[in-house]
Amino acid sequence: MALVSINQLPESILLEVFTHLPARQLLLRCRPVCSLWRDLIDLVTLWKRKCLREGYVTEDRDQCVADWKVFYFLCSLRRNLLRNPCAEEDMRSWKIDSNGGDQWKVESLPGAHGTDFPDPKVKKYFATSYEMCLKSQMIDLKAEGYWEELLDKFRPDIVVKDWFAARADCGCTYHIRVQLASANYIVLASFEPPPMTVHQWNDARWTEVSHTFSDYPPGVRHILFQHGGKDTQFWAGWYGPRVTNSSIVISHSMTRSPAPCVAQP
Repeated sequence: MALVSINQLPESILLEVFTHLPARQLLLRCRPVCSLWRDLIDLVTLWKRKCLREGYVTEDRDQCVADWKVFYFLCSLRRNLLRNPCAEEDMRSWKIDSNGGDQWKVESLPGAHGTDFPDPKVKKYFATSYEMCLKSQMIDLKAEGYWEELLDKFRPDIVVKDWFAARADCGCTYHIRVQLASANYIVLASFEPPPMTVHQWNDARWTEVSHTFSDYPPGVRHILFQHGGKDTQFWAGWYGPRVTNSSIVISHSMTRSPAPCVAQP
């Protein structure tokens, strides 16, 4: 029996086969094979099917997507880029920039004169002391799977969130600084609000701080996240702000559209 070339299969069958292959292999290994495969792999239909198959969208989704291929990769890469955000691994993955007073400490929720965290899955927090305590992480976006064209041409939104709380019996000052930096660590965009002070005899509730970087300059390759603080009473122990559940997420949405959005049939 004569051998049949895979290219003799109907295009609909080839598209179905491609739908089940890993996305990076499609681009790196399959797309260069021939012009037919290249054209099929570049079809919007393929990437829309892959998004549906992975559950990134639903059949009844009516939202316009400017580029389904980019949307697929952003969804597949989407996760918290900060490691050990909830102190489950003690201080692992964090660089200690300032360790004043009685230094950083990990405690269990709700803690003395504290309150439960809104998400019951969060069990621990990082506690600061009576002199400045700061810790940070530097994220290498290329090492995390984001390539230059994706970052520079499409510039997806970068969503930063952090949570802090004071003890009810002691005031504190909370600090946060987030910077988008180039390959050479030149700062291209920054979020650094004024220090937030909570007065003594407060309700000890947890407060979320959030910021979204949109339409930032091209060339972003690193993200610096730094937070911490100190108490306002200068008491020995861990009476400064408590921090936990920090996150940096590269969103699948893009405030800056690289091209006009055209609805697909």
